[in-house]
Amino acid sequence: MNPYLLIIALAGIIILSFFFNVLSKKTNIPSVLMLIGLGMGVKTWMQSQGIINEDLKLNSILEVIGNVGLVMIVLEAALDLKLEREKTGLILKSFIIATLGIAGSMFALGGFFLYIFPSTNLYTALVYAIPLSIMSSAIIIPSVGRLVGKKKEFMVYESTFSDILGIMVFYFMIGADGGAGEGSIFWEIALNIMGTIILSVIVAYVMVYLFQHLQMQVKLFLIIGILLLLFAVGKYFHLSSLLLILAFGLVLNNTEVFFQGRLKKIFDAEKVKPILHDFHTLTLESAFLVRTFFFVIFGLSISISSLYNFEVAVNSFAIVAILYLIRFILLRVFAKEYMFPEVFIAPRGLITVLLFFVLMKNDSFHIANFDTGLLLYPILITSIIMMIALITYRGEKVKDVLMQNVPGLKNKKGKLSEEDFENRQEQNIEGQDFDGF
Repeated sequence: MNPYLLIIALAGIIILSFFFNVLSKKTNIPSVLMLIGLGMGVKTWMQSQGIINEDLKLNSILEVIGNVGLVMIVLEAALDLKLEREKTGLILKSFIIATLGIAGSMFALGGFFLYIFPSTNLYTALVYAIPLSIMSSAIIIPSVGRLVGKKKEFMVYESTFSDILGIMVFYFMIGADGGAGEGSIFWEIALNIMGTIILSVIVAYVMVYLFQHLQMQVKLFLIIGILLLLFAVGKYFHLSSLLLILAFGLVLNNTEVFFQGRLKKIFDAEKVKPILHDFHTLTLESAFLVRTFFFVIFGLSISISSLYNFEVAVNSFAIVAILYLIRFILLRVFAKEYMFPEVFIAPRGLITVLLFFVLMKNDSFHIANFDTGLLLYPILITSIIMMIALITYRGEKVKDVLMQNVPGLKNKKGKLSEEDFENRQEQNIEGQDFDGF
């Protein structure tokens, strides 16, 4: 393939992703859906031109990009977590909901997979259920900008915990011996976590100390390179490497909590503050690139025929119903003040796709006839439900919001005037900066 055409294609995808974000702000249609549609459209065109066959061999590329993406996503999420004493109750509650949400969804979906795939075993069914049990902070965080007060903070914390905990549980499960007893797996996970936490705290303090003393202009990618190295080495020795990334992000973003007493003397907050801002921007934009190419590649990997499979569609709606039922019960029991629209804000997205492609590379876990439509439909449905819930929460009509794209229309039957349209657009831009990143 001509390298210049490939560069044009890659640059075009990035530019289109940016404009998808702009369009998403105006219409509230998640840009994720547009990226998946772009991938499916590109695949259809390439097939019509005879450039590719039906089956794309993307696993090797996705394995590398996927692991880099996991590091960037966890790091970006950790840099968004601010540990403050007055938020202890909210943080604890969001952590409990996220933890129980993953556990409940994992076992409920695992049981459902055993029902529709009788030839598989329970352990494999549970592993396949984990990606669909994780909410996507990459979609939620930029989408809840207009929620008020603690509702927004609750969703940011819950989605972040869901990402981090879900990824950790997934890698524990695929790294553990599926034939071992439940007790053995529990103690294996517990010892792994304890050992990794101790190592993570030590490494985090050393990394933050190094972070503030680097004098070279090129330092941010050096830090990212070191983190990727630590992640790979940790995975090689079967440690929970993501804890290393999480610990570094938390310590760096909450230095006033972790550097107290004598430790405060070796830390210069004023020196780190501007570097932290640049580092946060770098991780945010890196996550944007990962998100862009992964959803496009996911669209490329989807078999169009799965969309017309009635059985896949029915099973997908059942999966979505199970996810929302579990979420409704948890919020009703543990967080009644966060019922609407939070109960409907549970989109599946980037992490779901990333972990599924990891499963495709792992020969130890395989469910015959598992259709990618069982991922596509839940991603589409949960994103649309979230979009409708957020629009309804603001007191607007879905049709008016989706159809109101051109300013200057008269204020008839719910249509916005030019002044009202500009005001709403400005609020969206302020409240949803970096939408979809």
